[in-house]
Amino acid sequence: MEGNSLRKFKRVCVFCGSNSGNRQVFSDAASELGNELVKRKMDLVYGGGSVGLMGLISQRVHAGGCHVLGVIPKALMPLEISGETVGEVRIVSDMHERKAEMARESDAFIALPGGYGTMEELLEMITWSQLGIHKKPVGLLNVDGYYNSLLALFDNGVEEGFIKPSARHIVLSAPTAKDLLVKMEQYTPSHDHVAPHESWQMEQLGNYPNEQNPK
Repeated sequence: MEGNSLRKFKRVCVFCGSNSGNRQVFSDAASELGNELVKRKMDLVYGGGSVGLMGLISQRVHAGGCHVLGVIPKALMPLEISGETVGEVRIVSDMHERKAEMARESDAFIALPGGYGTMEELLEMITWSQLGIHKKPVGLLNVDGYYNSLLALFDNGVEEGFIKPSARHIVLSAPTAKDLLVKMEQYTPSHDHVAPHESWQMEQLGNYPNEQNPK
């Protein structure tokens, strides 16, 4: 199976929105990412919704025979679930618990194009990597240049002295799902963590059993 020789992860968390965007290219990218996960027999962890890009990728991965875990706060269920969801749905109390649960269940993180919520989830995982809370790859699927401005902002942060050059390499990006997954499969952390991985109270910030007891 393609990618097996490099694969370091089994469960991929995908951050994406409950909207589909205004152009077909975004929906196509969600479907393409779903297909690539299925090819590599990787399971999906996502925000639990059945609409927008969330619905597309979850349906594609589930139809391909891989496990799908959706994590959704109770308050968002009427907004992000329309009709039946696929796979396993885990209901949590709030957004903080949602992110911790998604992180706990995942070996890697990918952000599709999305809005404030997608970017917030992405930035938290980048920050957690910088701090030393996790060592998992974080990827940005930069569909048709959607995230060019955000990547330029990160570069400016380096130039202005707010982001260390080594920490800039935390963020992996590519225009296609296949290219991004290859980069993530090859990822090795090269930045200095703010605090040792072992020093964090993992039960509060999201325990990462996959790193300590890989399956």
